[in-house]
Amino acid sequence: MSELAERVLSGDPRAIARLISYSEDGDPRGAEEMKVIHPKAGNAYVIGVTGVMGAGKSTLVCEMARELRRRGKTVGIVAVDPTSPFSGGALLGDRIRMNELVSDEGIFIRSMGTRGMLGGLASAVFDAVEILDASGKDVVIVETVGVGQAEVDIIKIADTTMVVLVPGLGDSIQTIKAGIMEIADIFVVNKADRPGIERTVAELESLIDLSHGPGIRRVPVLQTTAKDSKGVTELLDEVNAHEAYIRSSGRFDERRKARYQAELVEIIRKRLMTLIFDEDKFKGRIESLLERIQQKEMDPYSAAEEILAKLLK
Repeated sequence: MSELAERVLSGDPRAIARLISYSEDGDPRGAEEMKVIHPKAGNAYVIGVTGVMGAGKSTLVCEMARELRRRGKTVGIVAVDPTSPFSGGALLGDRIRMNELVSDEGIFIRSMGTRGMLGGLASAVFDAVEILDASGKDVVIVETVGVGQAEVDIIKIADTTMVVLVPGLGDSIQTIKAGIMEIADIFVVNKADRPGIERTVAELESLIDLSHGPGIRRVPVLQTTAKDSKGVTELLDEVNAHEAYIRSSGRFDERRKARYQAELVEIIRKRLMTLIFDEDKFKGRIESLLERIQQKEMDPYSAAEEILAKLLK
């Protein structure tokens, strides 16, 4: 076992940060270390926090981390931020909000840029969660960027997924229900001290009534005011109840299997992209094909088929 892997498994924050950086940068050393890390992971419970922009997700995550620490749990936080168009890194908005937590040795926070990935997640988030898990964190919280209808990838990694909304959305709840509204294990209406809280909760309850049926767990709707630390205790109690439900029903193992499937597909995707665009034998060929496509001598579909045919030989 390498020194870096040993330090990660012992919970060394510097080693954890370095290995996550390797994964983000596509450094081959990261893949080798992850082969050692993987057998030691699988104990942390993963909570996904997603929802509309401006819902106060970061503040809510901070308060959840505080409450988890009061309960004796160690916490890893992966805060996915929009990517800087200049550096390619995270804009670090979440890290700034969470600065007050960094002095707690039982909490590790990492901001990650989406780097062009759709779905509200960063490409390396699977590795980051597994690294934090193997390092001994009891709970890992993944906060996505503000998302819309199609950005629902958080369900590929979370054991429990929270969808965070705020009062005042009104009929806009109807417009987003086809996307993120359907992935929630728990609905959270944050900023519950605002006007319109009753209407928002009532609309959510109506939508839940439409999808609820015999034998199906009813998705709860909780109210929080994270800036005042209100409702967070009840929210984490509901997370515990959901964990008990998925473990007793067999859905926990199904979700973990789906996570590894998504991770495997993502690793293959990245390797293929690297092979196609970075390897010398393909780089020149890609340029040639692009020229032909631009000159209308070839269509993109035929070009893609030609590339894939060479890969599969």
